Amino acid sequence: MATQATPQGAWKITFLLFLFMLVNFADKIVVGLAAVPIMTELKLGPQQFGLLGSSFFFLYSIAAIVVGFIVNRIDTRWVLLVLATIWALAQFPMVGAVGLTTLLVCRVVLGAGEGPAFAVATHAIYKWFPDEQRTLPTAILSQGSAFGVILAVPALNWVIVNHSWHYAFGALGVVGLMWSVVWLILGQEGPLVQTQQMAADEPRVPYFRLLTSRTFVGCCAATFGAYWALSLGLTWFTPFIVQGLGFSQQEAGWISILPWVFGAVVVLTTGWVSQVLMARGVSTRGARGILGAAPLVIGGLIIATLPYIDGAGLQIALLVLGSGLCGSIYVVCPPMLGEFTPVSQRGAVLAIFGAIYTLAGILAPYVMGNVIQSSANMLNGYMMGFTINAVILVASGLLGLLLLWPNTERARLMGDGAPQPKFA
Repeated sequence: MATQATPQGAWKITFLLFLFMLVNFADKIVVGLAAVPIMTELKLGPQQFGLLGSSFFFLYSIAAIVVGFIVNRIDTRWVLLVLATIWALAQFPMVGAVGLTTLLVCRVVLGAGEGPAFAVATHAIYKWFPDEQRTLPTAILSQGSAFGVILAVPALNWVIVNHSWHYAFGALGVVGLMWSVVWLILGQEGPLVQTQQMAADEPRVPYFRLLTSRTFVGCCAATFGAYWALSLGLTWFTPFIVQGLGFSQQEAGWISILPWVFGAVVVLTTGWVSQVLMARGVSTRGARGILGAAPLVIGGLIIATLPYIDGAGLQIALLVLGSGLCGSIYVVCPPMLGEFTPVSQRGAVLAIFGAIYTLAGILAPYVMGNVIQSSANMLNGYMMGFTINAVILVASGLLGLLLLWPNTERARLMGDGAPQPKFA
């Protein structure tokens, strides 16, 4: 089969969606970055702050599933515009004097708007790239998250240190509105979509079979562990540096970008290596499944050594290394799911996948807050929380290695003798 050409304008849309994810993760990180000032001003304990971190994910999964089915029928262009506008508007109430209740409500609304973001953006970008060319664009898209932190953290931390954490939220609202205007002008729907004839010819697979397939289950299990680590990074990494290791808020702002810098290298390298392996004939079991799951096991084992290491610098280095390796799984799972999911069902399947693994975002910050609050001292609490993270990472990576077989999944779902549809 001849390789399908990439439509003109594909990389422009990729860049715009990269910026979309950049804003998305800047919105996520601001509470963790401003954790100590927020806890001081509002007199919050670790358990209350853990609840605030988790609140972002209360409606995250539900919204992801609902919007996932919507984008099967409505152009992603308009859905992306609505989501970004919700993010921006949810930030502005924090500019004034607020209490914990207002913060919680705004974070819940923001989470509902951001829950569908990656799935919708992925579905949108897959309308611009054929299957064999999707891993690198997926890597670039997911790296909007890393660059959202790398670029936003120094800027937001400067606002927090020199003005107030309240204005950091307002700045994010302005940036969100700016992206929405640019997208309204330049955003387009990709041409690699189903025609009516394609939809008629393409067999549908029952959702139950898609969602219980071993590769889908493996993707959810593996990415759940990675997202546990990411959620801790978003909420608790900066407080750990300030409260646990004794750095200042200003120093913590620069240290906080290190996991994301390393993670960006890991993710982009994974996307490039995966496409090179596939071009050389390696099956997607190896070029996507093993390549994405094995780093979770390695990262978990690295983080497990943290309580036994002395020295703040070395502890930070191990945490950066272990958590950064987890990024590989985000690059490979959406393309793996796209291998065997009919186009007409892909938006919903990607959204359900996202809804399941991001449940870690509800649990991880709250569990860490409870562990810290119940420990003899704060540093011991952080170390116990990171040990729990390590165990979850190793277990999720092993499940991924066991279950991720995308190269045989389509035949198993469709039946070996059934005609194979063209999954664009």
